[in-house]
Amino acid sequence: METKKYNAPNMILIGSTARNSGKTTLAVSIINKYKLSRPVVALKVTTIQEKNGKCIRGGEGCGVCSSLKGNFEITEELNSDNNKDTSLLLAAGAENVYWLKALKNNIYEGFQAFSTKIPENALIVCESNSLRKVVNPGVFIMIKNSKDSQMKKSASEVIDQADITIENSFNNDFEKVIKEIENIIN
Repeated sequence: METKKYNAPNMILIGSTARNSGKTTLAVSIINKYKLSRPVVALKVTTIQEKNGKCIRGGEGCGVCSSLKGNFEITEELNSDNNKDTSLLLAAGAENVYWLKALKNNIYEGFQAFSTKIPENALIVCESNSLRKVVNPGVFIMIKNSKDSQMKKSASEVIDQADITIENSFNNDFEKVIKEIENIIN
């Protein structure tokens, strides 16, 4: 059975092969580029494998997965004064920043609920690998982490769908990546 896909031509989706690869750093640059010309909304997605399951990062975990009520949850970031990824996206100038936490089988449903909260013409800058399974974005960027040879399962499942693949040794020089994005979405 083919998975339903949500068409989001106004989305720039950023995935990565490993944690700490620079997704938020790239997202901040994209927000800075577009925030003056159109509304920008940012979205961070956390995919939860199963309710009350073990933390995918090992150990006790942070409590995010175990605290999920229902099949998905959307929270809006209102604080731009700390170092959480969502706060950094808000501080960069996104009009709204949301965090979607969803069971893996409910990501589509969660994204649909998110889409009702935002202006139709907003540019969506999103960090997620798993969302690519249920959304056709305008651009999908995959960041390869040069310091971590272990590829996340979620990345291996969608890397072949990337429009742009970059190494994370970019030294915060995103002009080339932003030009590639513009060539695709314009």
